[in-house]
Amino acid sequence: MGKYILALDQGTTSSRAILFDREQNILGVSQRELAQHYPREGWVEQDAMEIWSTQYGVMMEAIARSGVEPPEIAAIGITNQRETTILWDRATGRPLHNAIVWQCRRTAELVDQLRSDGLEEHIRAVTGLLPDAYFSATKLKWLLDHVEGAREKAARGEVLFGTVDSWLVWKLTGGAVHVTDVTNASRTMLFDIHRLDWDDTLLEALDIPRSVLPEVRSSSEIYGYTDIQGVRIPIAGMAGDQQAALFGQGCFSPGDAKNTYGTGCFLLMNTGDTPCESRNGLLTTIAVGLNGKVEYALEGSVFVGGAVIQWLRDELRFFPDSRDAEYYARKAPDNGGVYLVPAFTGLGAPYWDMYARGMLIGLTRGTRREHITRAAQESIAYQVADLARAMEADTGVPLTSLKADGGASRDGFLMQFQADILGRAVLRPAIRETTALGAAYLAGLAAGVWESREELSRLWRCDTTFSPAMDARHRECLLADWHRAVERCRGWVNQADSSTL
Repeated sequence: MGKYILALDQGTTSSRAILFDREQNILGVSQRELAQHYPREGWVEQDAMEIWSTQYGVMMEAIARSGVEPPEIAAIGITNQRETTILWDRATGRPLHNAIVWQCRRTAELVDQLRSDGLEEHIRAVTGLLPDAYFSATKLKWLLDHVEGAREKAARGEVLFGTVDSWLVWKLTGGAVHVTDVTNASRTMLFDIHRLDWDDTLLEALDIPRSVLPEVRSSSEIYGYTDIQGVRIPIAGMAGDQQAALFGQGCFSPGDAKNTYGTGCFLLMNTGDTPCESRNGLLTTIAVGLNGKVEYALEGSVFVGGAVIQWLRDELRFFPDSRDAEYYARKAPDNGGVYLVPAFTGLGAPYWDMYARGMLIGLTRGTRREHITRAAQESIAYQVADLARAMEADTGVPLTSLKADGGASRDGFLMQFQADILGRAVLRPAIRETTALGAAYLAGLAAGVWESREELSRLWRCDTTFSPAMDARHRECLLADWHRAVERCRGWVNQADSSTL
C-alpha cells in the first residue's frame, strides 16, 4: 500500500497540490494563480477549463518535485472553493459557460423572487442556509436560463452540473464518475441537510431537473480512480474548503472552532451530530460525512477577507506584494480614524446584505497609505469578530480560543489585532495548509493510511499563540465605530437597478 497522500486544493485565486506523508510532512508542493473575470459590476467568473488545467498541472508538478513515485501514493483528496457553479456537456466534457464564482452577485433578483414566493423559511429549515446569491442554486438556474440550448440539453440528459469538486472528479476519472460529497452539496441551497437528499420543492421552484445533479456521497470513501503515469490511484476524500480546514485543524469535538483567512474568511464551529439553527445570521451546514453519518457545523462567512489586501496591491498599487501589508500596517500607530468596509460583493454573515458596497470613511488630509493599509487589515479582524459574537450568542458557549489558518494567517499584525479585538487567544498551527491537510486526512482515512481521528488529533501542533493585550474599553470603542461604518454602506445599490448587480 502507498504511504503518501496527494491533496488537490482548488481555491478561488489559485490551484495547489501538496503531497503529505503519514506524519503530515510536506514532500512536494506546487501552485498556480487562477484568473478572475469580471464581465459586469458584481459579476465574477472563471474559466472552468483553466481550473482543470491548472489543477492537473500542479498535481503533476508536485509529484515530480517530491521524488515520490505514483505507486507510492495511497490516495488523492480533493478540497475546493465552494458554491462556484459549472455546467458542462456530458459527451464532450466542455463547459457550456464560464464557471460562476461564489462571489458573483448576478442572481440577487432571483433570490429576491424566492423570498417573495414565500420560500425563505423553507430554505432555512431544509438547507440550513439563508437565501442569497452566494449559493449555487440560483447560479445554476441562471445558466440554464441564459446559456443557449442549455435547458433543452438538460431535458435530454446531455448536461451535468457540479461544484468544483464534482468537475475535478469527473475530469480525473475521464468522465466515469459524477459525484459530490455532503459538505459541498450542503452549500448549493438545493440539498436537505436532514434527509441528505436533493430537495424537490427547491428543484421545482428553480426549474432544475434532477438529471443534471451529481450523486451525493460521504466525505471519505473511494469515488473512483485516476491514471497517473499508468498507475490507478483512488480518489478517496472530498470536502469543501472550509469543512476541510475544520477537519485539518483537528476540530473533531462539538465546540471546536477555526477561522480560515483566505480570499474570504470563514469561521466554523463543530456542533456534532445536532444541527444548530442560528438566530443571529449564521448558517447551519454539514461539517463532514464520515463512517455512515454526518456531523454539523455553524458557519459565518465573510466574502472579502484577504481579497481586500489583493485589492490594495493590484487596483490601488499600494505595494507589489501582499506580504508588504504587514509592514505598512505596523508603520501606523493606529488607524487614524479610518475604517474600510470591504463589501465589494455585498456583506455576508451576520448581515446578509446583497446590496451593500465597499466604503472607506474617516479620511482626513493627514490620512496616509499606512492608515488605509492598517484599516484594511483591521477590517478582516472586525468581520471575524462579528461572526464570533454571533456564534457565541447562538450557542451560549464563549469561544475559549480560535484556531487560525489560511494564507493571511502568516501576518503577525493581523493575528495580534484579531486576538485583541476578540479578547481571545488566537492559535496558529505549525502546518498552515490545513485545507489541503483536511482533504489528505479524509482520503487517508478511506485508504487506511490513518486509522482514526484520535490518531490525527495527536498530529496537530500549535506554532504561535497570539494573546489579547488590548484594553476592553478601547476594544468596544473600536467595534462601535466599525459598526457605524458598516451601517453606512448597507443597501447602497438600488435594488430596482439590476444593471448594477
